[in-house]
Parts: sequence; structure tokens; C-alpha cells
Amino acid sequence: MPDNNVALHKMSALDNPGFENDSSDCEKNGNIPAAPEEPEDRGNLCSRGVGTVQTAVTSAFTKHQKAVWMVIKFLIMGGYIGYFGYAMYYRFGDEGSYRLMVVTVLGAVILLWGLGGSYVVNVINSCYRGCVQYHGRNRCRIFGISLRWFLYVSAAIFIGVYTGLEIGRTQPRNLMSLIGIASFIFIMYITSTDPARVNWHPVFWGMAIQYIFACLILKTTWGYGAFEWLGNRMTEILGYSNTGAKFVFGDNYEDHMFAFKVLPVIVYFSSLIAVLYYLGAMQYIIRILGKFLSICLDTKATESLNAAGNIFAGMTECPLMIRPFLPLMTKSELHAVMTGGFATVSGSVLGAYVTYGVKANHLLAASVMSAPAALAISKLTYPETEESDIDPEDVYKLQMDTPNNVIEAASNGASVSISLVANVAVNVMAFLALLQLVDASLIFLGDRVGIEGLTFPLICSYVFYPISFVMGIDPVDCRRMARLIGFKTFTNEFVAYIEMGKLIDNGHIFDNYTASVPNATWETKSNDDIFLTDWGTTLVGGIMLPRSQVIATYALCGFSNLGSMGIQIGGLGAMAPSRKSDLTALALRAMIAGNVACFLTACIAGLFYSGEL
Repeated sequence: MPDNNVALHKMSALDNPGFENDSSDCEKNGNIPAAPEEPEDRGNLCSRGVGTVQTAVTSAFTKHQKAVWMVIKFLIMGGYIGYFGYAMYYRFGDEGSYRLMVVTVLGAVILLWGLGGSYVVNVINSCYRGCVQYHGRNRCRIFGISLRWFLYVSAAIFIGVYTGLEIGRTQPRNLMSLIGIASFIFIMYITSTDPARVNWHPVFWGMAIQYIFACLILKTTWGYGAFEWLGNRMTEILGYSNTGAKFVFGDNYEDHMFAFKVLPVIVYFSSLIAVLYYLGAMQYIIRILGKFLSICLDTKATESLNAAGNIFAGMTECPLMIRPFLPLMTKSELHAVMTGGFATVSGSVLGAYVTYGVKANHLLAASVMSAPAALAISKLTYPETEESDIDPEDVYKLQMDTPNNVIEAASNGASVSISLVANVAVNVMAFLALLQLVDASLIFLGDRVGIEGLTFPLICSYVFYPISFVMGIDPVDCRRMARLIGFKTFTNEFVAYIEMGKLIDNGHIFDNYTASVPNATWETKSNDDIFLTDWGTTLVGGIMLPRSQVIATYALCGFSNLGSMGIQIGGLGAMAPSRKSDLTALALRAMIAGNVACFLTACIAGLFYSGEL
């Protein structure tokens, strides 16, 4: 077989005569000349250079990471301070400037608390333990009495004097709500699991804090103005959900009010709250409120933190903050956790209630006021009889799953709301349909014995009439309020707020009627419907007075209903399977306690009502 190298040599020699001599020398040596070296790829050199730079930068950043982030934070902070100062100089005095100021001050407080809040709390705890010593040790005394009893007496005197002189003198009708407060506390005490071991400290201070909160929110000009401002901002923020609903469902999305306008609010607000959790704002607020409640009410860290979290999160989301401790908690603590979930509503669905005309400022106030009330009633109906070994400092660390970035947090918040939206939608459809079935059955049974108009709302209007009356509802609205309580307890608060929204709309129509028609006349029928004579229009269910609307807003603001029992047992049972039997045994009592906490909040609101919505 011919040698390929020789053949190649001969072909090359024909084209290049000089090549032959060179090749012959190579042949003599038995070597073939190597091909000339080509220059190295410039792209590879660039890639190696970029990689070297990246490695150096990464190494330097890792080595000085804290310093780099500190510089970045200082630059951002300095830039914002400069922006804030110029914004205040450029335009100050309008609502936007005050909004920017409030957000800035709140952010500064959260930042400062994050830097030194734990130190402040430790100092306060040290002073508190040093001044007030329990179990037979010497106690700090003021005017000859112990500090503990001094605070008791001072709070009691303030509540008694303010109630008698301010409320009793200016709005004596409001004192009716005191009967409701006393009645609910008495009933929960005589039905307590262990009345002899009730610790009245958390009961007294829970009610006292609720009273003080109501006094600040509803009676002071700045407090009412602050919550009214927050309510308006909340309504404004919730309005942005219409953008997403309009894009998905079209320009006529409001034709399907509940499905395309109300439910998207839940999705939007759930995503917003998830972002606030990722940024850490919620954790700071909840931690501060939780420690405040724990110090004032002398309750455990787990139940206090959960009660604070229930102001913003729902009955199944909030316990995630204390999930590792659920298997170790006492039955009284579990009961307090469940009661807090029943006595409040989550921020996402709270936003949906605003779409029915319910005032946002009162919804926010109800969420804040119900937190101490839930702990007070829980400790009254199920007092603590066990010892807990849970370290409070471990609880306040708030160990929760953290998303990688704000985009993931917003997406997770929206995804989590899917089950909530579906749950709300199917429950409303199911319960309204079942109520119609129950009403039809009751009407049929009533007709058989000569009773006309026998319905579920009619039965509730008499069964829950005493509760409405002692809460301070005007007698003309007691049956309407009783019906709403029945809707809330046996279906859910969404159905109750929908029915309340109809009464609010009727009130607007009635006001327009009386304002536009001279010498307007109307007729109130036996079923509380109002017939507008000149317009020939019937207002089904009638109207509610402004004071009754306010009290109803507080009374209905809670998840305490039969359907929520299953939701809470399922959610908490999944977090702590070993405690499912205890959760099942406590559910009904906790649901009733949650309802009573809402009613107490409504009584306080009725006590402080001053004629404004």
C-alpha cells in the first residue's frame, strides 16, 4: 500500500519546486514537518480575563461583605434623607406630604427598633422584674401600696370616672353597652372549665387595654383622625386591585360584583401582605405588639405573639409563626391561639368587606381591639392550669420560611390566596343556597300550622335579640342585628357583611328619598321592610341607624362560625398532628369565646360611639 506521506510530498513538489529539497531532508531524517502554530483564540483570552476579574470581585465582596452592604445601606439612607428633606421643602402641608412623613417616621421606628429594640425590651423587663416581684418577695410600693395594685386601682378609677363623667354625661344611651360587657364576662365565668383557678390579671388588663384603645381611637380627635386617615389610605390601596380585575375580566367586570370585584381584592391584598412579610415590616410590628401584650397581660409568648399576628393574618396563616411550639403548648395556650383566630379576620378578607360599604377605619379598629379581648376571654373560659417549658426568646425569633426575593414573595402571596378565594367563593355559594333551602322548608312547615313567613332570619331575629339589645343596639335595629349575628355564626361573616351591605345601600337610598322628595312618606312593614310611598320602592330588610352600623361592624369582624371550626382544626392539625384530638375538643368552646370577644369589642364601640361613622 503506497505511503500517504510520500504521495503528499510528491504532489506538493509539483506545485512548489523549492519544497522538494526541504522535504527530501525531512525524508532522510524520517520526520514530517509540523504545521505552523496558529495564534491563540482572542475570545478565549477575553473570557479568561473576565473570569479572573469576576473571581477577584467575588472574593473581595465575600471578604468585605458586611462593609460593602453597610456602605450601600448608608448611601440608600442618605439618598432617601436628601429626597425626604427636599420633598418637605418643595411641598409641605397637603395630604401627600403628611402621608410621606408618616411612612418615613414608621420606617425609622422599625429601623431603630431592629437596631436596639431587643435591648430596650430587656431593660424594661429587668426594671419590671426588679419593681414587681411575685411569690412572696418584696414589691415596689407607691403611696403605700404595691405597684401591681396601684396600676389596678389607677386603671379602674380612670375607667370609672371617664365612663361616668364623660360618656354618662354626654351620651347616657351608650351606657347600655356596660350591661353587655358585664353579662358576657359573667356568662363566660360561670361556664369556665375551672372557675376557681381563673387568673383575673389577664382578664382585667385585656379589657382595660381594649377600653384604652377604644378611647384613643374613637374619642380623641387625633386618634379618630389617624384611623380615619388609615382607613382612607386602605380604601385607596384596595382600589388598585380594580386594575388587575379589569385587565383579566374586561371593562364590565363590575357586572359580576362578587366574583370579579370582591375576590380579586383578596388576591391583591394577600400578595401585598406577603411582600410586607418579606421586607420584615410585619415581623417587627407583630413582635412589638406581641411583647406588649405579654408584658401587660402576663400571658405566654406563644399566645401573645399569635394574638398580635391575628390583627394582620388569618387563623391558619398566623400560627405558622409558632409552628415549632404547637406540639409543646398547654391546652390553655392552644385554646388562646384558636380563640384569637376566631375573634379576628385576616387583612386580605378585611379588604373585601370594604367593597360592601363597611367603613375601613372601624374594621381596622376592630382588628386591633379584638386582640387583647381574645386573650382575656380565652383565659376566663379556659384558665391556665399547666406549666410550659417554652423559651420566650425562641418564640420571638419568628422562624418562618423566607422567599428568595420580593418577586417570589409577591407570587407566593398571590398563589396562597387561590385556596382562600376558592374557599370564600364556594362557601358563599353553598351557604346562600342552603339558607334558601332552609327558608323554603321552614316556610312550608310554618304554612302547615298556620304560621306565615317562618324563615331562618326570622328565627335568628328573636333568638339573638337579647345579645343585640345588651350590646347597645337601638331597639328599632335589634332584630336586624340579631339576623346578622345568625348569618355570621351559622354561615360566615362574609354572608353577614353582604346582608349588612344591603342595609347600608338601603340607607343611602332612603337618605336620597327624604332629601329629594318634599314631605316624603314611608311605611314600615311587619318584616322590617320599608315602603317608600312616593317612589313606590320597597327597601327589603329596612335600614340601620349609623350607631347600629358601627356596632355591627365590630360584632361581625371575626371568623367565629361553625364552618371556620373545620378550617382551623384542619390547619392546626396539619401543623401539629399529635395535638389534633386536643384541637377537636377545644374547637367549639374557642369558637364561642371568639364570638364573645367580638361582642365585647362591639360593646366597647357602642360605649364610645359619638355620632360619627
